[in-house]
Amino acid sequence: MTAPLLVFAYGNPSRGDDALGPQLLDLLADQRLRHPEWPELELLTDFQLQVEHAVDLENRELILFIDASISCPAPCVLSRLQAARDIRYTTHEMSPEAVLHVFEKIFHRPAPPAFMLAVRGESFNLGEPLTPEALDNRDAALALLVQLCDQPHTKAWQSLISHA
Repeated sequence: MTAPLLVFAYGNPSRGDDALGPQLLDLLADQRLRHPEWPELELLTDFQLQVEHAVDLENRELILFIDASISCPAPCVLSRLQAARDIRYTTHEMSPEAVLHVFEKIFHRPAPPAFMLAVRGESFNLGEPLTPEALDNRDAALALLVQLCDQPHTKAWQSLISHA
């Protein structure tokens, strides 16, 4: 059986603050043990999004993508995603919007409601640990993740969207 909620974090744990997504997924797994009232959810991670990940969205009611970002304000930004064709020439690395678009092309129906949690990172150098700023941002993002899992409904998540 497929869990109705998918939390998909991506990033390279060996590239400094790019590890924010995978680290948040590990912390969320620990939190899940303390919250038996949470709905069934699946935690998935990879280095980057690829075309094959479209099939991971099947039979989901709600999807949350998590990634580090150097361009979002600190500590993090929650936004709603819409399927969109990716203009890149390769499917080796994709945006979440492109994965949703591929889902719609494969399954001939709208993708499930999806959101993006972008967490501010500062340095993405190979072999470096998380920066102190990224650790603070990660902790703030975890608090938001707990809130999202407490209210796993599109309307509730929509009300928590960050406004720039």
